[in-house]
Amino acid sequence: MRLRLGCLFSLMMLVATSSAILSTKHAHNTFGGDSTSPGLEIAMLPTLFPVSHAANLLVLRNGDVLCFWFSGSEEGASDVAILVSRLPRDTKTWEAAVVVDGESGKSYQNPVPIEAADGSVWLLHTSQTAEKGQADAQVLKVISYDEGQHWSKPEALFAEAGSYIRQPIVVGYHGELLLPFYYSTSSGITAGAETNYSSVKISNDLGNSWSECKVPHSEGLVQMDIIKVTSAGYLAFFRSRYADNIYRSDSPDGCHWADPTPTALPNNNASIQAVRLTNGDLVLAFDNAVGTSKKRIPQTGPRFPLSVALSKDIGKHWIAVRDLEVGPEVRRAEANSSN
Repeated sequence: MRLRLGCLFSLMMLVATSSAILSTKHAHNTFGGDSTSPGLEIAMLPTLFPVSHAANLLVLRNGDVLCFWFSGSEEGASDVAILVSRLPRDTKTWEAAVVVDGESGKSYQNPVPIEAADGSVWLLHTSQTAEKGQADAQVLKVISYDEGQHWSKPEALFAEAGSYIRQPIVVGYHGELLLPFYYSTSSGITAGAETNYSSVKISNDLGNSWSECKVPHSEGLVQMDIIKVTSAGYLAFFRSRYADNIYRSDSPDGCHWADPTPTALPNNNASIQAVRLTNGDLVLAFDNAVGTSKKRIPQTGPRFPLSVALSKDIGKHWIAVRDLEVGPEVRRAEANSSN
């Protein structure tokens, strides 16, 4: 599994928009330079199964970095489990991957980790009936009390059918937890996916109970990625089931959100992720491609090229786009740097 990790980001941001295992000149699990992309270091994670997808990073207080993803024979299959690999502090080599959680007859997907105030590591992930699609999915929780070495048995955190997660939990301005959430009301990501919609789960008691705030007019917009801005307020970006654009919304408190509107950046109905740099700039990783149909219908687009965009005004304008990896010839959407 190839992880494309850039020194561009202060705490290393994982770009994991492709489930494919890619060919590379740097085919080992120790970070090394790529002469074709100055400033970019690449590592290959040890894999256990043929398909790997939907990774997230967690930087522990002890300095170790944990990478979680799901892996199996194919997405949605009974053998799909949650895996983790560790990058020990002050090293450049990822350790062997191990299974965190899995269950026969279920497909475990989309791991989202957070380190709690007491040092325990919470890992949330989805669970759906194998080969049946996402419409009956639940969100499960497992906990580690030894920095990810051992894990509790899974328990249901959100049991409503179609419950789904993808992006990291955000600690709010008053210590509340904001979990980006969406409902996969369809079995897959195209047919019927215009009924999918987003919300935010909020906990004011360290995850013991949760309230919910629906994002208005978010039908077909999922995998909300929340960013804290200035001294108050939040910004969010969305994946589009219509494979047209990345969408954005704003909120003063994490609960009341404006109607999402399209940005100038394209989306191919694949995951995106943004990070705010120490100087306040935003960097957003995405696949610079769109779907082939001009109609606003659920569809998919190519998973290449993998790009990052830079904004100096909290996502209002994107002044530069850089391709990190360019795959086979694809239909690309040009990001308009002046809008």
